[in-house]
Amino acid sequence: MLRFPRNLSGQLALLLAIALFAAQAINLALILRERAAFKIAQATRPAAVRLADALDHAVDRPLVTDRGRVRQRASNPIPAAFERLPKVGEELRQQLVELGVTPGRIDTGIRPGDHRGPRAAARHGGRPTDTLMFAVQQADGSWVTTNAPWPRHNNRIFWALLGQTLIIYILILLPVLWIARRISRPMRALAVAAGAFTPRGEISAVPVEGPSDVRDLIVAFNGLTRRVTDMLDEKDRMLGAIGHDLRTPLAALRVRIESVEDEQDRARMAATIEEMSRTLDDILSLARLGRPSEAVTEVDLAALVDAVVEDFRDLGADVAFEDVERLRMRLRPTLFRRAVRNLIENAVKYAGAAEVAITAGERSVAVSVADRGPGIPDDQLAAVFNPFTRLEGSRNRDTGGIGLGLALTRAIVQDAGGEVTLANRPDGGLVATITLPR
Repeated sequence: MLRFPRNLSGQLALLLAIALFAAQAINLALILRERAAFKIAQATRPAAVRLADALDHAVDRPLVTDRGRVRQRASNPIPAAFERLPKVGEELRQQLVELGVTPGRIDTGIRPGDHRGPRAAARHGGRPTDTLMFAVQQADGSWVTTNAPWPRHNNRIFWALLGQTLIIYILILLPVLWIARRISRPMRALAVAAGAFTPRGEISAVPVEGPSDVRDLIVAFNGLTRRVTDMLDEKDRMLGAIGHDLRTPLAALRVRIESVEDEQDRARMAATIEEMSRTLDDILSLARLGRPSEAVTEVDLAALVDAVVEDFRDLGADVAFEDVERLRMRLRPTLFRRAVRNLIENAVKYAGAAEVAITAGERSVAVSVADRGPGIPDDQLAAVFNPFTRLEGSRNRDTGGIGLGLALTRAIVQDAGGEVTLANRPDGGLVATITLPR
């Protein structure tokens, strides 16, 4: 199935090809019409002169000429089986009227085959030629007849015009395609650069080339990427300063609460300060995730997940994990460990236990964290990934957190080229699945 081209050069070439084809088709139609009119005139004018002369002299015997004969017949000599040409008859009538003769009924017919001998055929370039018969009825009912050559249709003009069209296509389309490609090449480079642009990567300026409009666009894009990068660098510096300024008073508060005599009050203060520190870390991590400082390295995914599980077990949490074979993956290990820890922490917090599993496929690897908790309403499974989104019921503020854990997890997984999803288990509970490409 033919498809309309989507690129600029293809559309320009198709548009020009259609325009040239339409122009050549109109040209062919005009040429064929002119040739048909010339063919009719070429056949009727000599015949009209001979017939007018015969009718003027009331010929009652054959008049012999060097190119044909004019005869007078009692009835129409053209057989009914011969092909009729009404347009030729109308043209003959006009010719006779112009010569001062008022004709009666006019009949025409084509007699197949060349009956004029090899010399006549040679005069027509060897092309097959039929005989066009004219018959004009007089007032007394008799008919005056004459003949004229009638060349058969040939396709030489069609093939000549087709060859001309091909030559035009070569002479016009090829330069147009070259110009269109010259215009579209820098635009494609710009599209590739825009699609590959990432703040954390090395930024290479797009070469400035092409027509002036395209060059201006490329210059504007290069300037835009520089401004975006500078803005993100400034944001990182600002976040670093904020983090430093906030951690300093938090550290001072940790020291000061040691002077609180009431142990219960001191524990609550320490928990509040710890929650504030975790919230600050989550906010800074989420804001900086677009430009992480940690490099991508090859890690053993199974060992990484197992290390996170062991950390929870050391704290007394009920976390089950079945060992699997080594899985070499390219990840940012610290960030991905945090994503898995967030999911396990949610499961332990809201259900008391977690079941962790790794499933390896041919093209992807899935890390699932399941629990037997209350789950999440189906219509809110996607909303909980939004920052600062919290659900009522069992997942209330008493359990801690401000709704950044899942948002941070999704950002980390998407940075690794994967996706994280939530689903309610048929027999109760929730399962969070991280899917990574291999």
